[in-house]
Amino acid sequence: MGDVYARLAELGITIPPVVPPVAAYVPAVRTGSHVYVSGQLPMVGGALAATGLVGAEVAPERAKELARTCAVNVLAAVEALAGLGSVVRVVKIVGFVASAPGFTGQPGVVNGASELFGEVFGEAGQHARSAVGVSALPLNAPVEVEAILELS
Repeated sequence: MGDVYARLAELGITIPPVVPPVAAYVPAVRTGSHVYVSGQLPMVGGALAATGLVGAEVAPERAKELARTCAVNVLAAVEALAGLGSVVRVVKIVGFVASAPGFTGQPGVVNGASELFGEVFGEAGQHARSAVGVSALPLNAPVEVEAILELS
């Protein structure tokens, strides 16, 4: 997989501080060789980067970018808990897309997160996945991503 920190630098990605929880949970939990990352919203600098339903207020292309932001926040949670250098592979992600009625492009939106993990971890970033359309997300976020990663 190579040095994940060098790869992040090549990609121009700076890992932000871990996003504080918005309710009664922790950002990530390690048990054995796995870390379970709570759903991450597209927070940037302490605020949502966008709000609204995908396919209405938020264009699918923008939502894909926001899913990428969620994935960076997943990386921040892992970094804070165990360090990204300990990641063996991304096992599974679940992406939730706040969807306008009739919007069925959830897989394309969640690709924003999936593609980021592939760029950062290479083959170890390939993962199982679910892309789920929902009527609303916390704080009116357009997208949320949770993840399970294997650690060394």
